[in-house]
Amino acid sequence: MHSKKLRDFVFRLHRYIGLVVGLIAIIIGLTGSMLVFHDEISEFLLHRQIGMITPGGERLPVEVILNQVKTTYANQPGVTIDRIYISAKPNAPAIVVPRKQENDLAELYVNPYTGVVLGNSQEIFSERFFSVVYELHYSLLAGKTGYAIAGIAALLMCILSITGILLWPGWRKLLNGFKIKLDAHPKRVNFDIHKVAGIVTAIFIALTGFTGFCWNFSDFTKPIIYSVTLTRKPASEPVSIPVPGKTPLELTDQLKTARATFPNAMLGTIYFPRKPEDALSIRFKLPQDDDENGQSYVYLDQYSGKVLRVDNILEIPLGDRVLNSFEPLHYGTFGGFPTRILYIFVGLAPLVLSITGFVMWRYRHITKPLTKPRIDTTSNSSLTN
Repeated sequence: MHSKKLRDFVFRLHRYIGLVVGLIAIIIGLTGSMLVFHDEISEFLLHRQIGMITPGGERLPVEVILNQVKTTYANQPGVTIDRIYISAKPNAPAIVVPRKQENDLAELYVNPYTGVVLGNSQEIFSERFFSVVYELHYSLLAGKTGYAIAGIAALLMCILSITGILLWPGWRKLLNGFKIKLDAHPKRVNFDIHKVAGIVTAIFIALTGFTGFCWNFSDFTKPIIYSVTLTRKPASEPVSIPVPGKTPLELTDQLKTARATFPNAMLGTIYFPRKPEDALSIRFKLPQDDDENGQSYVYLDQYSGKVLRVDNILEIPLGDRVLNSFEPLHYGTFGGFPTRILYIFVGLAPLVLSITGFVMWRYRHITKPLTKPRIDTTSNSSLTN
């Protein structure tokens, strides 16, 4: 294909994808910017509402905290504990998530030193607010359909960024690619803002778009990533073998087995089985792990206590390392505080690019003649005679 025709094709592709995905990209981008410092904002507002937790001696055993929570639901049959989060921060509450049938109930915030229930997520405005923002970001508040639409939009945003990089005028003259002529015609100023905002944020929008697409369509993308990286597909989820007449082992015994697997790790999260055949899953944070919650797991048979599988973050294969890299790339945590600040502006970029892109399209549309000039065939024929 001729270079000019190829460029025209890329330009049209860029333009029409932008027009189609613009509004959704704005929503995803703005909500993404709001979520960059979600944890810090939530922690600040949470402490203002439930008060500061003063570390005092050793934390209570997990079993004691859970028993304290269970008394809260003593008059509500059918309520079980789905999971408990233990923060590495000494002044943070333990978070317990109860469950009834198929639905999670409000998270409970528990003082890990006294066992006192301090409040729940329904009482914390910031948690309710960010819960809506999360749903809007990942699924457009439209359930499974919105989840798919957001995933497709994320892929289109990735393609949009790549085509924008190819069309960037700075490839011909680098300085011009970063110059904004504020004293020029509004049409030129609009174009300059579009090209500069686009090239500065393009690679990051591409990364967030690609990772978002992979997450929303993980059933499709995971096998491809494992194939490309020559990684063996993980075995099926570990399962417990129910024993007739036998109840699950006490959590105390299960934790001893799990801690023996990672003796130097910090307990992060316990995911309790929802079905008789489910395994007990316990998450740990190793000293070398940068993830705040840890990425190493121990799976146990809930009846025999047998270790069914161990996922050590330091020993995982390439395919899983690629998948684990998506989180820092998507959230902007790979470079610490500076990249998180940058990602706030990356989230704002779709708004700027959509507005300037639409204005560029309108300029082209308005300046095009509505009808083709009429040809006087009579005059032409007289000239030839």
